[in-house]
Amino acid sequence: MNPRKLLISASLLLGSLAAAHAETQNAPACAPGTEYTSLSGPLARVAERIANREPVTIVAMGSSSTAGVGASSSEQNYPNQLAKRLRARFPGIEFRIINRGMSGAVDSQMLARFEQDVQAARPDLVLWQVGTNALLNSDGISKEGDVMRDGLRRLRAIGADVVLIDPQYAPKVLKDPDAEPMVELIRVIAREEGVPVFRRWAQMKDWRDRRKIPFETFLSPDLFHMNDWSYACWAEALSGAISWAATQPNVHVAGQPARR
Repeated sequence: MNPRKLLISASLLLGSLAAAHAETQNAPACAPGTEYTSLSGPLARVAERIANREPVTIVAMGSSSTAGVGASSSEQNYPNQLAKRLRARFPGIEFRIINRGMSGAVDSQMLARFEQDVQAARPDLVLWQVGTNALLNSDGISKEGDVMRDGLRRLRAIGADVVLIDPQYAPKVLKDPDAEPMVELIRVIAREEGVPVFRRWAQMKDWRDRRKIPFETFLSPDLFHMNDWSYACWAEALSGAISWAATQPNVHVAGQPARR
């Protein structure tokens, strides 16, 4: 490479690293509330693996925010951040998180890749991010319920624990009148099917409405995808929620008997 171009590239890289460092230094504390660090139901298979000091395999299934669009590097996406935090919470236990995020994918497309992307990994836990792209693609919510129920049926058949993850709270999503109904639909299906939901929508809404954190602080410049800070805070809350659900003996989903 031309020395001048090399110098320019190095300067740009140093500048971006400095900006990222400054952003991290000035970022608000994550401090997730207890409503985001617990789940409404058990993670029995994860609990068993942890109790036996065995490796835990997790598949993160979703679209661009699972893939990590908006993060400064792959290390900053939420699955990688989550793996680090779970390993810290459970020293000596290996957590293998397989990232199956695909930008732009809707839930039916995720299920079309089910055997290859999920079943083949023999996961103990599947984190399924649902709903966002159905809103962005104007598909509405009419068919989403059937797709989610089909996916949950398949996941139960392979014996995996499941956590649903609802959409991100961002201006581009808020423009869709079906956004709040989608969040409610996910909540209702989760309750009916007996699986917990990680309430990403509510956590991000809390950042904006209660803590008065500007969208620009926790979203990337497109004001849609998350950034390093929000991916890390999401992972922090979710690691706490998984830990809590895997170690509480009497956690239960409404309508189902408590785990003893």
